[in-house]
Amino acid sequence: MRLATIVAELNEVEMVGLGGSPSFDDLEITDVNFDSRQVRAGSLFCCVPGVSDDGHLHAGDAVAAGAVALLVDHRVDVDVPQLVVANVREAMATVSATCFRHPADGLLVVGVTGTNGKTTTTWMLRNIFTAARRKSEVIGTLSGARTTPESPDLQRRLAEWRDDGVEIVAMEVSSHAIDQCRVDAMKFRVALFTNLSRDHLDYHGSMEEYFETKARLFDPERCESAVVNLDSPHGRLLADAATVPTDGYSLDEVEELQLSVEGSTFRWMGHQISLPLGGLFNVSNALGAAHAARILGVDDATIAKGLSLPLVVEGRFERVDAGQPFAIIVDYAHTPDGLEQLLRAAGEIVEGRVIVVFGCGGDRDPSKRSMMGETAAQRADSVIITADNSRSESTDQIIASIVEGVQRVSSPRASSIIVEPDRRTAISMALRSAVNGDIVLLAGKGHETVQIIGESTTPFDDRLVAFEEWKQLEATR
Repeated sequence: MRLATIVAELNEVEMVGLGGSPSFDDLEITDVNFDSRQVRAGSLFCCVPGVSDDGHLHAGDAVAAGAVALLVDHRVDVDVPQLVVANVREAMATVSATCFRHPADGLLVVGVTGTNGKTTTTWMLRNIFTAARRKSEVIGTLSGARTTPESPDLQRRLAEWRDDGVEIVAMEVSSHAIDQCRVDAMKFRVALFTNLSRDHLDYHGSMEEYFETKARLFDPERCESAVVNLDSPHGRLLADAATVPTDGYSLDEVEELQLSVEGSTFRWMGHQISLPLGGLFNVSNALGAAHAARILGVDDATIAKGLSLPLVVEGRFERVDAGQPFAIIVDYAHTPDGLEQLLRAAGEIVEGRVIVVFGCGGDRDPSKRSMMGETAAQRADSVIITADNSRSESTDQIIASIVEGVQRVSSPRASSIIVEPDRRTAISMALRSAVNGDIVLLAGKGHETVQIIGESTTPFDDRLVAFEEWKQLEATR
């Protein structure tokens, strides 16, 4: 695409360094990049300023790799055409959508936002569309380094799928993505809100700002219609303030509900559903997916069929079967509400004790740590506090913050509270203590396959570790 065509889509831009040959009108752009290591011949390189790095510093490397033009917020000393804008991220979204010929216009895109449930809901949607024989894809936590890709990567992927005959895309939309303009310059056919609870306050500063960021997805310029969880106070706020056609869902729609470790069964709109994921929160996620699918023309019988298809969502109430006489569940719950919902779900189906192993991530909102400790002490029978991804923080200090919350509980349900910083040892301790009828919850890391302590990143998968530790225990008995 010609650079002149791309520039025409930008509201305010100063063009510098456009003399010589080829002329501005003839300069051809073949790709858009924000990472100089990904640049190829013909690219427009976007110099994105960041917290720890600045793309302007890599402009020379990008040009050496083949970039023929730059998107900048100030002129740099590199001899290629430069488009100077006030906000590189905002302009990058417009440039990317334009370069890839607005792929979202040729797709039905469902954007799922909320603190918890985004990943599971998108994969439930995928199953529904499979049952409806409609080609779909998923973008989210399990499909890339970021929950929501940066705009060049997002638009490139959407364009590839459009050209490959995909009809529907279900994608997670994080609050960071909304705030950082990653989903600008595109419109969602449906925006779906799951819930809102404490998370990312290290980034947003307050719950009010966090909610306001999420709410921006439901503007008429960003979505055609909305689906909101009416069991969530914030969902009700969105419904009351809706400026687009809005459909609400609630657990009140469910009849004859039966919960188990293996999943749940219930009737919805006269149809029997056997959901292969445990937990009441997953029933709520299923309802959100169902209402979004309805808007896209899927009938209730097909929705019920799709929700009943086999489904394993990595690290989301995922069962580990190593032949043990009790249940092991790995879940990504890493917020106070997420942990509470997980513990509630286990409490609703357990015959014996609920044993939870968890920690908190470093370099993330520290205020939630004591809250999670309090929740664990109130809702579990046995608590083992350990390391998560401590990153640059002290594991011992993170654990101490969690313990503060535990100590606030005057009458804890937990009869056993243990601190074991080594996560593998903590998991082994939980498995050794479990007996028939118990549920062992490994919370916080979910699908992750590494553990980050300081500057060290080592392989660590809760699912694999639990399997290995049980087999080792079994061999010594």
